[in-house]
Amino acid sequence: MRSIWNGAISFGLVSIPIKLVNATESHSISFRQIHLDDGGRVRYRKVCELEDREVSTPEIGKAYEDADGTLIPITDEDLSSLPIPTARTIEIVAFVPADRIDPLQMDTAYYLSANGVPAAKPYVLLREALKRSQKVAVAKFALRGRERLGMLRVVDDVIAMHGLLWPDEIRATDEVAPDTSVTVREKELDLADALMDTLGEVDLADLHDDYREAVEELIAAKASGVEAPAAPAGERTGGKVLDLMAALEKSVRAAKESRGEETGEETTEVTPLPTRKSARTAPKEAAGKKSTSTAKKTTAKKTTTKQSTTKKTAAKKTTTKKATRRKRASA
Repeated sequence: MRSIWNGAISFGLVSIPIKLVNATESHSISFRQIHLDDGGRVRYRKVCELEDREVSTPEIGKAYEDADGTLIPITDEDLSSLPIPTARTIEIVAFVPADRIDPLQMDTAYYLSANGVPAAKPYVLLREALKRSQKVAVAKFALRGRERLGMLRVVDDVIAMHGLLWPDEIRATDEVAPDTSVTVREKELDLADALMDTLGEVDLADLHDDYREAVEELIAAKASGVEAPAAPAGERTGGKVLDLMAALEKSVRAAKESRGEETGEETTEVTPLPTRKSARTAPKEAAGKKSTSTAKKTTAKKTTTKQSTTKKTAAKKTTTKKATRRKRASA
């Protein structure tokens, strides 16, 4: 692999000469612009505005355009002589846990290769230190005319570096988040969990670019003069208001079918989350609950007994008074 940058890793007082190579490559199919009338190639030419002629690459330099339109020429020598330590150095500034790095900051990935035999020993030392600490190194480096952040980690037996965006280059999420008044039901969450479990995990090595393969088939068909393959018919839901529950249930069934699992026509069963107890609980009916008529009879019986007892007590008091009067009269 061809190196795109030569420099050194600064690890305290240790300097490790390295080469920087791209860790990724694009397999995207590129197209050329053509003139529709005759199929001629359309090219961009670099033309000097003052001389109105095309200029070659060795004649082209760079300049900064001021607010008033003035162009200030800047040479590669000007940039290389800047008084910053990262001009040709990947300067490690800290070691942090990997989860401290927000994936939003990750940019282009590079491999760092030891540049020469003397660099092998300190290179392996840094690699093994990163492995044992289970941390990543945060570094600063300059590339393509600007200073950048980087994250160093171990991939197999190689130190890889991810370019990182500066924190102020990450936009806030305030204007992107949905309305806070939107809520989801417990059953919807249960179905979402069931769908996640059904889809399961995947080996990323098994995934491939379906779009690129389709474009390759289209190009091959046109080149050989045969009819291009037709696009598969699929459901289009754009612009429609979907029933979320029905969509989730259908998704779970489709995921099970794709994995060869049996599915029934009935609604997908999910394990419900624990339900909250209601503050109002219906009264429990006793096994031997008495009827209303029985209660009325019992009340009437108690009332009759009470009245009878009251009458007997009053009659007894009257008899006692009469007996007392007779004894007084005979005396």
